Amino acid sequence: MFKILVVEDDKNIRKLIAGYLKNENYSVVEAADGEEAMEKFLGEFFDMVVTDIMMPYMSGTELCAKIRKNNKDIPILMLTAKGALEDKKEGFKSGADDYMVKPIDMDEMVLRVRALMRRSKNALDKIIKVNNVVINYENLTVTSGDKVIEMPKKEFQLMFKLVSTPDRIFTRMQLMDEIWGYDSESDDRTVDVHIKRIREKLADIDDFEIVTIRGLGYKGAIRRKN
Repeated sequence: MFKILVVEDDKNIRKLIAGYLKNENYSVVEAADGEEAMEKFLGEFFDMVVTDIMMPYMSGTELCAKIRKNNKDIPILMLTAKGALEDKKEGFKSGADDYMVKPIDMDEMVLRVRALMRRSKNALDKIIKVNNVVINYENLTVTSGDKVIEMPKKEFQLMFKLVSTPDRIFTRMQLMDEIWGYDSESDDRTVDVHIKRIREKLADIDDFEIVTIRGLGYKGAIRRKN
């Protein structure tokens, strides 16, 4: 189930938005202002953010800019009473993907959420998000907070394979065939060497792990966080 963070200081509007999204089978977390929203964003994983602009403590544009520093891909829909072109420009410059002017047509809002989710899913086919860690196949990187770990292609492909199919056990030979190819002259001990290197590079990341299955091979495991 997709999880959406709804940020709106007007309680009635916030509850109305949340209600419509819940009716579409989205999981919704509410925040009354930008500061509360940022705290929740940093503590949980979200698939999308829907935010007002005019809010106390931290505006929607400030919130959007802060979110973008932590996650450049998450879709953000801005809702605001401002309709001037300059206001829209400000919203998009801060990182918003779409913009709706109040009063909001809730059915249209749901359609825009669906469209942004669909667009995001297509763009993120090569990206895995595990708790607060982002694994990007295109860039061969693992990102946790401000730390970006770049990995050689074979190591990354091996790690990506295991983490993208958690709890499924692969034999060394299966991994050799898929990552190195059937015609590779390397033996299956090559997998062990690469796993060792992966573990060393990701030693500070506790969101997932690669587990040795004695006598069989390896599997990826996600460490669930409360």
